[in-house]
Amino acid sequence: MKRTYVYPVILLVLIVVFGLGYCQQQRHVRKVLSENQRLWNENRDLRKSLEESGAVSRQITNHQEVQQRLAGQFVERRAYYRRNWQQFIAASAGEYRTGLLGGIKDLNITVNNQTEYALDNVVVQVAYMRNNNEVFKTERYTISNIPEKGTRSIPASNSRKGSKVTVKLLSITSQPMNFCWSVNKPAPAGNPDPFECVPSAKDNH
Repeated sequence: MKRTYVYPVILLVLIVVFGLGYCQQQRHVRKVLSENQRLWNENRDLRKSLEESGAVSRQITNHQEVQQRLAGQFVERRAYYRRNWQQFIAASAGEYRTGLLGGIKDLNITVNNQTEYALDNVVVQVAYMRNNNEVFKTERYTISNIPEKGTRSIPASNSRKGSKVTVKLLSITSQPMNFCWSVNKPAPAGNPDPFECVPSAKDNH
């Protein structure tokens, strides 16, 4: 009679043991999947950053000659940079850390200036985004005194949420280049050099 109760008890113990082991295994699997997702996000952002850097390098290589002919005349150097500034000026996010459940730390914003003139101020907007590309928050930063043919970086604030960031240029000012650009100031139609701070009929510098 006692033997009749032994087998159900053993079976119950085995079920409990296997059940606990299965739960522990599932927790471990979820943790590993979350960590893999975080690493995948970091690798994707790094690849994007490298692709953008490569694009800038290719543009610089393709535009080593800063003078070109327009209507039979050489274009003045500063005017050339003003008209083609997107090929020489860029802002990007450096490497950063993300938390297991989201959040961004140790983020730096870099402005790359490959013109022959220093930039006084560059204003950028940084968007902190969740995995579903929803914007969690945005921040504005001003990077000042970027040297010619050089870069300058500043630290950005941490975010308690988000898994990636995007960087957008808002405005650029350079007195040496007589260059004033703003995303909110569209270029007037028919003006071949619309981003001069001080318009002039002819610039002899």
